Order: sequence, then C-alpha cells, then structure tokens
Amino acid sequence: MYRYYVNIYLANWIIFNFWGCNDMKNVLVLFGGCSSEHDISLISASSVIKNTPKEKYNVLMMGITRNGRWYLYEGDVDALPNDKWLETGKLTEAFVSPDRKIHGITVCREGKYENIHIDIAFPVLHGKNGEDGTIQGLFQLAGIPFVGCDMTSSAISMDKIFTNIVADANGIAQAKWDYITKYDFETGEKTLDDIVSKLGFPIFVKPANAGSSVGISKVYNNEELKVALYLAFEYDTRVLFEEFIDGYEVECAVLGNDEIKTGVVGQITPANEFYDYDAKYINTASILNIPALVSKEKQEEVKSVAIKTFKAVGGIGFARVDFFIAKEDNRVLFNEINTIPGFTSISMYPKMIEAAGISYEELCDTLLTLALEKWGINS
Repeated sequence: MYRYYVNIYLANWIIFNFWGCNDMKNVLVLFGGCSSEHDISLISASSVIKNTPKEKYNVLMMGITRNGRWYLYEGDVDALPNDKWLETGKLTEAFVSPDRKIHGITVCREGKYENIHIDIAFPVLHGKNGEDGTIQGLFQLAGIPFVGCDMTSSAISMDKIFTNIVADANGIAQAKWDYITKYDFETGEKTLDDIVSKLGFPIFVKPANAGSSVGISKVYNNEELKVALYLAFEYDTRVLFEEFIDGYEVECAVLGNDEIKTGVVGQITPANEFYDYDAKYINTASILNIPALVSKEKQEEVKSVAIKTFKAVGGIGFARVDFFIAKEDNRVLFNEINTIPGFTSISMYPKMIEAAGISYEELCDTLLTLALEKWGINS
C-alpha cells in the first residue's frame, strides 16, 4: 500500500511541476446543501479546507444554503459550522457555470459578472443533491474535474434499492430485503403483510435515498412498521425493508480510480440500538475501533468485498463501504456504500486511511490528484 501512495504523490509532483508550470491549482470546495445532512457537510468541509495543502492549491469556498442559495464565501473557514458563515457579510452570489468555455464559476459583484477558472472541484455535500449524482452531473456537463464518484455511480450508490439490486447481480452477500413505493402501498398493489412474510421481525425501514441514518427505524411489530413507513415516506416515495442481522458493524475505506486500495478496517459499537444519526454525530458513547475487533482473515475478506462492491457500482476516487459480520455464522454481509462519507477530523473514513499510514492532508492531496487523473489534466 505504501508503494501505491508513493506513486500517487510522484504523479502529483509531476502534475504540479510540469503540467501546472508551478502554478497553484484553483480548488472549489462546496459545502452545505439542501439536505438533512447540511450541518455535517459544514464540519466535513471545514476539515477538508484546513487540510488541503496551501502551497499547492488555492482553495475557493462555495456554500449552498438550506433553501438552495449559492454563494462564494470569502471569510474565515472557522465560521462554517452552525452556518455562522451566513452572518459574516463575506458572501457573493455565485454559481457553477455549465459553460465549458468558462470552466468554473460565475460571480456577481455589484451587478457585474466575473468568471473564475476552476481546476478541480471537491464537493463535500452529503446526502441528497450532493451525493446522488446531481452535482456530479453538473461538473461533468461543465467539464470540471471533481473529487469522487461520477454521476452514475453516485446515483446508484445513493439509492439503497438500486445498490441492493447491483449487489445481488454481482453475487455480493447481503441481508434479505424488499421495497415498496408510496403508490403501490396506497393502491394496495403491495402490502406490509407481504414484507413481513418475507423478512419477519425485527425489520429495518429505510428511505431509498437518505444518508446519515435519517428516517431509518428498527421495528418489532406491525404497528411500529406502519409508523416507520410513514416516517420514511417523509424523505422518499420509495422505501427499503431489510431483515435484522445480529452482527458486528464494520466499515472499510476504499481509495483509487483503477487500482483500488483500502484503509484499515474499522468497527463501530453504536451508543444506541443501531448506528442512527444520534449515535453517529451527537452521542459520544459510540465506540470506534480501528482496527476492527475481528480476525485478520475476516478483515481481509471485508477489504476484498469492499473493493468488489466499489467496482460493481462503478466507483471512482473514494468511498466508505459498510458491512455486518453476522454473529451466528461469521458471514460478511454488505450493508451500504457512501460515496461522500463523513469527512470531519474524527470521521471513520479519514481515520481508517490514517491508520494505514496516510495523514489527512496527504489524503486530500491524493483525492485531488485522483480527480485530475480521472478527468484529465487539461480539462
């Protein structure tokens, strides 16, 4: 793994010193967004900005408010958390231009429009409108290289139903599952009895498109199942049901374009009954173990399946792949893939990569290099 990253850094040095003619690259970091994970995005983006090598990259910050307003932010990065950046007066209306000639952003200053060239974009936007292929499609349309998965792989990975279909098609073991649409439920085309007869209780109920465990419930009876379904419908018109797996929750960081490498496998002991939003971001009692408290052989199996899953969805750049290891028979079962995982200084993804010998700053540098390699140095 060390040799791989040496090659990445060598490639970065060549790009920087020859193609770039020692010019700093303009990196656009996007944060916020119209999703339930807006607040986490602000913290993740703050960490990314602080750890992007300043001697090689000129970072421009662009924030998207909860109601969808776009601004170039030219203030202190420490003001990002809790949306304090919106109170600074350092905002200028701006947007990513789809025009390839502009190859960047358009800023409106005092009624006049100014175009700023962007070499690479780093979307640190979790959840809907940031991790589901929408912003990735904009960058592909604009011809701007960007960090992470492309439009198609992002969309597949964000939609839990599509992800499960791809996993099944590629022989990747996972829990038994089913789904229902709001239309089918309201018209009686499919019933909750159908779900229960297939999966039994307890059942996990999840919106097809949501992140950070938002809208997810674990239910034990029909009454709870119906309540959980309506909660999930608040976030999506398609809802996934999964059988409960009594197992250990482990995660694997993957990194690369064609040659895929992994970090050290981590394990989560959630503070709550399952790893919900509170356990991830609020309750400090959740325990994170890196490396995971499972055998080395099982860790290697997790890494292998993580790479297989990443390739199956067409992954690019990086992702975090989550699994269960069943207590009953020690099977490794795929849970989900996150194409823009939490990127705070204490998040699992950078921690698992750090345990493999790569610092947060080196990780940011590597991701930007991988983006240039994938989308072309002269894009």
